[in-house]
Amino acid sequence: MVMTDRSYNLAVVHDDLMQAGGAEKVVAVMHDLYRDAPIYTAIYDPRSTLRAFADADVRTSYLQKSPLSNRRLHKFAFASYPVAFEQFDFSGYDVVLSSSSRFAKGVITPPETCHICYCHTPARFVWRHHEYLSRSAMTRLLAPFMRNVLSRLRTWDVASSLGVDYFIANSNNVASRIRKYYRRDPAAVIYPPIETRLYRPAPPDEVGQHFLIVSRLVGYKRIDLAIEACNRLRLPLRIVGGGPEENTLRRLAGPTVSFLGRLPDAQVADEYARCKALIFPGEEDFGMTPLECMASGRPVVGFGRGGALETIVDGQTGLFFAEQTVDSLASALMEIQTLSVLPEVLQAHAARFDVASFREQLSNFVAWAVEDHRSHMRGGLADESHEFRFHGNDPASQYGRRNRPTL
Repeated sequence: MVMTDRSYNLAVVHDDLMQAGGAEKVVAVMHDLYRDAPIYTAIYDPRSTLRAFADADVRTSYLQKSPLSNRRLHKFAFASYPVAFEQFDFSGYDVVLSSSSRFAKGVITPPETCHICYCHTPARFVWRHHEYLSRSAMTRLLAPFMRNVLSRLRTWDVASSLGVDYFIANSNNVASRIRKYYRRDPAAVIYPPIETRLYRPAPPDEVGQHFLIVSRLVGYKRIDLAIEACNRLRLPLRIVGGGPEENTLRRLAGPTVSFLGRLPDAQVADEYARCKALIFPGEEDFGMTPLECMASGRPVVGFGRGGALETIVDGQTGLFFAEQTVDSLASALMEIQTLSVLPEVLQAHAARFDVASFREQLSNFVAWAVEDHRSHMRGGLADESHEFRFHGNDPASQYGRRNRPTL
């Protein structure tokens, strides 16, 4: 049952609205759940993100008016994002709900304001910078300068985590990073929402022999592995999505690889339903596309690390490959063709992550956190009767009371 007590003013905060990825889908559900809440963000481009925000009260930072607000240039503004978020004024709000994979959690809130951060991950480019600085000739050239900037951002990232009253992790994988980098025990793990109603299996005679990628075309997604494995095996591969690595990947692709670009949601659902299997070759924080594919009745071949361990059941809803190598992935692509899966089993698994479950868990958690925060502000001490407990599909989702940072 969703708790709907709205005796508080709430604001949503997100890093930027410049793409239509999984984090933006989470914010879209937050917007639908808290319709009156404004959305604060660094930069907003309605042409590049989800149409769900068209009716939202979106409030942007000073970066919106800078040349770096251009969708091709906005990532170069990363060093200015901390200041942009610190300048927002949240006086008068009872609750700030931040959706953060980079900087949104760095907002400064009054003591009486309850700050809940839904953390998609501690900033990957800050904490896993070795992967980013070795990616291209340009980043290698800038590496000496970038290391200094990233060192300062790591310090800011840890310091800004102290302003969060309650962390929600989007997976157990991310929860472990929050504990490692911020020395905080997340108050909850709530998986991102999957709109399972948008996906349906295709008739068996319409399922093809081709594999599928649905992804932003960026380096850490490791689309190159899928292309090279399909080149070697001469297997058909269809790639949905766009991004900065597209030209590089096109040069790598053989004759069996097709690039479809960005597609409307209905066409993406159709691609899921008709593929042999989805390939999920990167190490992700969570990863929503495997579950969208399962909701369409098709299995997934995924790299056996990170968030995929929480969504793919090896041998039942798909297969893992153990190493990020062409050999390892190619072996899994051959094996998946002999795996017998029932669409209804895949659908039932995906249904555990449905948007309705996310809405209920998030709403209940916010209501609990507000009351817990008010108790602390009144000088009360939480006891066992004031713990938050979620009784849902995931037996691991048992959340204790608020944890202070341990330094």
